Amino acid sequence: MGFLFFASRAAARLAEGIARPGVSTAALLLTAASGGGLVAYADSATESAPVSSQDARKKKVLVLGTGWAGTSFLRNLDCSRYEVKVVSPRNYFAFTPLLPSVTCGTVEPRSIIEPIRRMFEKKSKAVTFYEAECFKIDASNKTVHCRSAVGTNFDGNGDFMLEYDYLVVALGATVNTFNTPGVMEYCNFLKEVEDAQKIRRSVLDCFEKASLPNVSEEEKRKTLHFVIIGGGPTGVEFAAELHDFIVEDLVKLYPAVQEFVKITIIQSGEHILNMFDKRITAFAEEKFQRDGIEVCTGFRVVKVSDDLITMKSKTAVEVSVPYGMAVWSAGIGTRPVIMDFMHQIGQANRRALATNEWLRVRECDSIYAIGDCATVNQRKIMDDISMIFKMADKDHSGTLTLKEIRDVLEDIFIRYPQVELYMKNMHMLDVEDLIKGAIGDSHKDSMVIDIEEFKKALCHVDSQVKNAPATAQVAAQQGSYLADCFNKMEECKQHPEGPLRMTGESGRHFFRPFRYKHLGQFAPLGGEQTAAELPGDWISMGHSTQWLWYSVYASKQVSWRTRMLVVSDWTRRFIFGRDSSRL
Repeated sequence: MGFLFFASRAAARLAEGIARPGVSTAALLLTAASGGGLVAYADSATESAPVSSQDARKKKVLVLGTGWAGTSFLRNLDCSRYEVKVVSPRNYFAFTPLLPSVTCGTVEPRSIIEPIRRMFEKKSKAVTFYEAECFKIDASNKTVHCRSAVGTNFDGNGDFMLEYDYLVVALGATVNTFNTPGVMEYCNFLKEVEDAQKIRRSVLDCFEKASLPNVSEEEKRKTLHFVIIGGGPTGVEFAAELHDFIVEDLVKLYPAVQEFVKITIIQSGEHILNMFDKRITAFAEEKFQRDGIEVCTGFRVVKVSDDLITMKSKTAVEVSVPYGMAVWSAGIGTRPVIMDFMHQIGQANRRALATNEWLRVRECDSIYAIGDCATVNQRKIMDDISMIFKMADKDHSGTLTLKEIRDVLEDIFIRYPQVELYMKNMHMLDVEDLIKGAIGDSHKDSMVIDIEEFKKALCHVDSQVKNAPATAQVAAQQGSYLADCFNKMEECKQHPEGPLRMTGESGRHFFRPFRYKHLGQFAPLGGEQTAAELPGDWISMGHSTQWLWYSVYASKQVSWRTRMLVVSDWTRRFIFGRDSSRL
């Protein structure tokens, strides 16, 4: 293990927050301990020109998946440096944050998808695409086994094998039913465009069925009871979209059954949107109460049948409710091919592939994993505490002064971001505040600490280590970061992640470890109202935030074609309402 590095100072400036030239050699702190140590820098010129791509065979880069992570990687990768191949069972990229809008006709399905071949043809990228599904990764032989997804698997002819030098796994995740009986058979999901289309047809089917002349009132109430299991962002946004669809459009077309319509959210936690600020959670619950959307918190679904949902409270009280349509939005699970691969490399009993901070799969030299199928294992500072103390102790006195700690603190922040987060959460302005808890307040700048006091000062820091959420924002940032790494990888003569130890050689610029930068999150709540949690602890709720949501989601589309289509769909909905046809 080690560090990806740039070959020149100019190249280092290409990726924001990835490499940092201009730091004196006195600030060089380590590599190290089994995971790579801290981040090392140097400020000399490059040592030699890179090898021409014509003098050596291009390395084969194989990308599995065309979701947020895989597409972000491919869009930022300099494909002229590699022989790039992509395998995915779908030949398009889908803007998944707008899937709830697709379920109710606010946005059309084709408005949020961009064909993969079209995407890279426009950018003149040399990418070979195969519409197929990977069903096995053979890390020992550097091959993947694939099966055609277009119905050509006659007598096994649809199976093929691809070799790679570097493999980027971006297969995303599947739904997690927690082995709840009946969920797979009777619930709808909201992971793919096809899921959204199926939900839209199911909603309209329920209204048509309830409108038949021979249906009793009891049957109408059951048929028009829409249940969303899971109170996270996806479930809440779908509930809001469904409510608007019913109130603004369907009740005008089905006035005889409007009194029987009911929407229920079942959430196992105490509140919906529990990953948001408490102010947003309270605002959402109050709005849903005004809108007549029932929120059942503290209940866990234990069984689903064709007409009943059985849920259990924390006091073990079971309640069964009839329903017409149910949408499961209660978590994500691991794809079978990823589970098989994790067993191969000794990562069994995990939810996702474990990678180091440079997104390389642990125990694998040339396999990287990004997006929902992977989780970054941030190295804990207490595992390296003795090494850090030794490297900071430049005079070998066996103690550290405030100045010695300050000299290496910035490098520690980069390699162990939990230190900076801990100090911020504890309102510590300087390293002096950090070590006061270890030795007291009796000393000022002359204070010194030994190894045991250094450990005591940092012993609670690792409690701040948290995995990044499984969101499109995280996946896109990982794909962009990894592409920047690959764009300079082949210019280096050594291991693509840098030397295994600090050599002190000149002309080296190392990649900073990946660090997720949270840019905020939205929660559309219906009725042209949205809640937003933005950087800087800025909370915004109401109609004005809805227009901010429109602006951000339009700007984040991957092409001008989809951007114009989405905006035109929103405009059409304002003027003509949503389409209620079953097509």
